[in-house]
Amino acid sequence: MSGLLPKDIRDRIQRKIWDKADELDWARLSDLDRAGWYENWSKDKEIGSALAHFMDARKVRVYIKDSLFKPYHRARSQSDERKVFTALHIDPDTAFSKSFTKPHGRRLVDGRVICWGSSRDWKSVLMSAFERGWGAGTAGQAVVLIETGKTMDLTLRAMVHDIGQRLGLNAVVWID
Repeated sequence: MSGLLPKDIRDRIQRKIWDKADELDWARLSDLDRAGWYENWSKDKEIGSALAHFMDARKVRVYIKDSLFKPYHRARSQSDERKVFTALHIDPDTAFSKSFTKPHGRRLVDGRVICWGSSRDWKSVLMSAFERGWGAGTAGQAVVLIETGKTMDLTLRAMVHDIGQRLGLNAVVWID
């Protein structure tokens, strides 16, 4: 299906989508707004119509979301790594023994586990930090949540922090 899509066309379309996502501050959009943009791109002449020349038009939206856009999330989360370590007062160049995705994280050589992700995914990020450090005799786990507009309410933040403490996490920090 997408194997027929020339790389230059794929790259041009992907760049256009990513640029628009950056302009929209994608991480802060609601699921409903995101769905609307996937639909807009699917119907756009320069995006959806161009892709439909190389695949079934009914599969264009899924292709945009799963193939063109999925790397966007990874790239943006990885670019937050230095901010994450700085927020925890850890040298960003600290050596690590393992790298995690979904959500992003690192097991440092001293055994500490650091996980980070969008505040909209706080449950997954907290549980991942707990799970990755559980039973390993680690020096501690810490979570950094990158604010996306979902946990601006201080009561919700207090609850998330309390859950982190109950899970035995050493730190739950937000980057606004």
